[in-house]
Amino acid sequence: MWELRAYIKPYWKYVLLGPIFMLLEVFFDLLQPRLAAHIVTFGVVERDFSVIEMTGIFMAVVALLSLITGVACNLFASRASQNFGADIREALFKKVQTFSFENVDQLKSGSLITRMTSDVVQVQNLVQMALQGLVRAPGLLIGSVVMALLMNVRLGLILLGTLVALSLVLIILIKFSTKLFSAVQTRLDAVNTRIQENVAGIRVIKAFVRSGYETERFNAVNRDYTQISIRAARFIALNAPIVTFIMNACLVAILLYGGKDLVTQGSVQVGELVAFINYVIQVLSSLLMVSGLLMNVSQANVSAKRIQEVLATQPKIEDTKRQDHKGGNAMLPVKHVKLSGVAFSYSGSTSANELVLRDINLEARRGETIAIIGATGSGKSTLVQLIPRLYDVTSGSIQIDGTDIRELPFTELRRSIGMMLQESFLFTGTIRDNIAFGSPGASQADVESAARIAQAHDFIVHLPDGYETLLGQKGVNLSGGQKQRVSIARALLIKPPILIMDDSASALDLGTERKLRDALTAIMKDTVTFIIAQRITSVAQAHKIIVLDDGMIAGSGTHEELLASCEVYQDIYRSQFGKEEVAAYVRQHQSIASN
Repeated sequence: MWELRAYIKPYWKYVLLGPIFMLLEVFFDLLQPRLAAHIVTFGVVERDFSVIEMTGIFMAVVALLSLITGVACNLFASRASQNFGADIREALFKKVQTFSFENVDQLKSGSLITRMTSDVVQVQNLVQMALQGLVRAPGLLIGSVVMALLMNVRLGLILLGTLVALSLVLIILIKFSTKLFSAVQTRLDAVNTRIQENVAGIRVIKAFVRSGYETERFNAVNRDYTQISIRAARFIALNAPIVTFIMNACLVAILLYGGKDLVTQGSVQVGELVAFINYVIQVLSSLLMVSGLLMNVSQANVSAKRIQEVLATQPKIEDTKRQDHKGGNAMLPVKHVKLSGVAFSYSGSTSANELVLRDINLEARRGETIAIIGATGSGKSTLVQLIPRLYDVTSGSIQIDGTDIRELPFTELRRSIGMMLQESFLFTGTIRDNIAFGSPGASQADVESAARIAQAHDFIVHLPDGYETLLGQKGVNLSGGQKQRVSIARALLIKPPILIMDDSASALDLGTERKLRDALTAIMKDTVTFIIAQRITSVAQAHKIIVLDDGMIAGSGTHEELLASCEVYQDIYRSQFGKEEVAAYVRQHQSIASN
């Protein structure tokens, strides 16, 4: 928790005022047993009603003051803790925004959600309790013991011995519970991850009638979480009975000793014994509170470490420290993109067994369209994700106009790239907001122009609210093809010098795709374009086609050149158009070459 202290500093006034008011409440509560003793000794025993009346009024005033100071403490503690939690959540969210894909892969999205929700709540609650309970409980405990010792040392020593025994028991319980609390949060990560995965893939689950199977998988992680939670709860549940038993034993000992030996001898008055018992009861209640708080401290400490782990994580991909970039919305005047000896593995290892891409060399100039084709898992999407530095190359380099992209600021590099990802991810909001996501200040005319090029305008205007139509989570109320066209419009609106289309037309019919290619022709004259596609028809007109096979370039050239010379490309063509056409084309090309 100490490492998170910076997030509480802005609210130091609340942190200071809360304990002050709580100490005042404790002071007033400690007065009550003394006042009760005064009533018994000088009012009840002496049968003096005026003493009972005056002391009773004074006790009522003290009780009211205790209420007022307690409410004030609660208000200040709530303000401090809630703001503290909000700032940590904000810091965590900002930190996650700086993470590369590798960081998210390592920490896992389900765990990140747990840390930003459940773990933050744990430390937030601890601050609330620290400003209230961790002041009230020790204050009441120490104050009651001191007052008891002042009243009678011999009875006080019985109380002190009891406290030593209780302290040893609590230390043992906390020592064993810390590991359990850590395991509880880890199991909760697994539950959240499973829930997130199932909600995201609910359509696939329904389509393949796998609800029963997924329910069993969820039940497995849920049972693990439940079992470890029960074990942790057992330790928490042991606190109250143990504390109550030991303190009740202490109370019995004090009554026996005080009542039999001291009262009969006249060394202690009845009122003082009543007050002493009240202090013992206050000690009992404060001990119950302390034991619970110590468990919460142990639990919150685990959560604090998990939060700090995220905050201390350094992004795998660091932004450049260069200060000579334009910043803002500036884009790079891209004329040439070059990949030299690029190799990549997700683990960062250069071992041949782990490399996803190996020895990739290619160049692209403004106005050129580079198509990338290959079997599933050949590394196509991974390759284009290296250009905007979503991942960093393991070896080799990627240069834009002769400058290594690792020397370019993230802002300029990524603003210069319009990327249409394989998954058409749309946000909750209007269609217009989604198209203008990368350019919030775009005019309606520019938004509609980008939508027309993307072949999205016609279906958008036929929606009930047109461009102001609200989309559900991930654009659930649009079809796959419609989502792809909105995503394409989003990338086109920023008018990037580098355009990456990662299988972004896979859900479009051939007619719509043809219209899209025709509409993009004018734009591509001023851009460096990379297209990933599964269909030969989508890449046949590209200036150069790169054929990937098992992470390596198996062929490079135009459609005609590859069809005549590249076996991998021929296999892809054959799977889509048939063996006869490939054989006929090869014979024709060989005849032309021989002449």
